[in-house]
Amino acid sequence: MMNRRTLLAGIAATAAAAPAFAQSWKAKYPELVYAAVPAENASGVTERMTPFVNYLSRELGTKVTLRIANDYAAVIEGQRAGNIHIGYYGPASFARARVIGVKTDAFVIDVNSDGTKGYYSVFYVRADSPYKTIEDLKGKNLGLVDPNSTSGYNMPMFALDKRGIAAEKFFGKVQVTGSHENAVIALAQGTVDVAANWWNADDDSNLTRMLTKHMVKNANGVELKQSDFRVILKSDLIINSPTAVLEDLPADLKAAIKKAFLDAPTKDKAAFDKLSDGKALPWQPIDNAAYDDTIKLIKFVDGLKKRQA
Repeated sequence: MMNRRTLLAGIAATAAAAPAFAQSWKAKYPELVYAAVPAENASGVTERMTPFVNYLSRELGTKVTLRIANDYAAVIEGQRAGNIHIGYYGPASFARARVIGVKTDAFVIDVNSDGTKGYYSVFYVRADSPYKTIEDLKGKNLGLVDPNSTSGYNMPMFALDKRGIAAEKFFGKVQVTGSHENAVIALAQGTVDVAANWWNADDDSNLTRMLTKHMVKNANGVELKQSDFRVILKSDLIINSPTAVLEDLPADLKAAIKKAFLDAPTKDKAAFDKLSDGKALPWQPIDNAAYDDTIKLIKFVDGLKKRQA
């Protein structure tokens, strides 16, 4: 039979243990690694994300380290190995991670300035070129981004197939450039005749961000303007990028990470705005099921590549 003294002792013991339990993950995870797919060059990623990573360190009370991935696969493999605790993916790279069995869970999604949660893949050509449609580019060179890029590879391949175009047979050369920025530079300098890239709006795209940083020059070193490029094809809508956390992290740690992301726009607005040049709204919660259609997309493209080989 429990008497008053026993009951009070039990309550005291529980109260004493609660803080220790709440902080128990910090002993196991004195450092968390946050990595992002290479939407831009390493210095650009560092500049854009460092203030936010510093904010995460303060909020979580443990060191958060930014890892700059060399390619999309590095984030996938880093999470598969358990070396990357938080991953900022593109939709297709997250879908790929899920398909190959990486235990990672999407928890927030990017939100555009107008409240939408999608973006597009576009095909750019130089404005001074004669090309008005994709069909005009038979035998010319196509620049893609990375096999795990949604807007820079998977959606372009899907869009071409919808038009009866087998990329490897239609174009003179298909060049995988490794990053969205490299694809734009290849087009600007004439290495390719058409390039795929991501596009949110006329004033918000990888191209506009590069132009703002004076990164786009032709082969003679002359800086180019937005009017020097023309979009000749825009894809169907693509779901926005997720941020994902390792599935087997402690539940209280995952909850703390999610809360830190959702609180960021108010707790450190400057750091949050830096991520998108102030053009994104606060993240919204998301789950893995939201990317089921993207899984279907990458499986389709996998099959397409086998048929075209």
